[in-house]
Amino acid sequence: MIDRIQWLGHGSFRIQGPPLIYINPWRIARNAFHADIVLISNDQYDHCSPADIEKLRGPQTVVVGNAAAAVALGAPMTVLRPWQSINLGPARITAVPAYTFTPHHPVAKGELGYIISLDYYDTYYAGMTDVIPELKHVQADIAIVPVGAGQGTMNVERAAEFLNAMHPRWVVPSHWGTLGGTQLDVQMLDNALQEDVTVVVHETVR
Repeated sequence: MIDRIQWLGHGSFRIQGPPLIYINPWRIARNAFHADIVLISNDQYDHCSPADIEKLRGPQTVVVGNAAAAVALGAPMTVLRPWQSINLGPARITAVPAYTFTPHHPVAKGELGYIISLDYYDTYYAGMTDVIPELKHVQADIAIVPVGAGQGTMNVERAAEFLNAMHPRWVVPSHWGTLGGTQLDVQMLDNALQEDVTVVVHETVR
């Protein structure tokens, strides 16, 4: 599964299908294939981009997000609340709470992370979140987490503590090089994790 995950830059990812899944598509090439599933974590322009979602939307595309993202998108969307799940073909999508202890991403906005269960693997996409109490219930084989404490998200130390408790097989850093996180933060995270947890640093693709 880990080799099917592609980083598109910032907080945007693609999971090669089937089903073809995009997470927070941003600055997507116009000739991209239509997605089967698009997951939106919040209503910020760099996570909920109507123009990019329209590039990916085909007749069967299912767009999933929270209520605020549905308002920002102004188009049909499946709205989930934290801990709700939906089955879409072979994939099961579970919404996870995502918030910070700063004004940037307060709990009241109902922002989301996701657990994507597919082909006997669980992939956790954290979104814009700090290490919050609700995350003690999350278990996954692959964890995609922000690096660098941008806008109040988890810093390297807190991310390492969280990931060592979760103990995924693979960790994919996100939001580095754009929101304060750097390649040094990625290396520090790698050094802080248990030896059998592998950090996978993806080159950005489009």
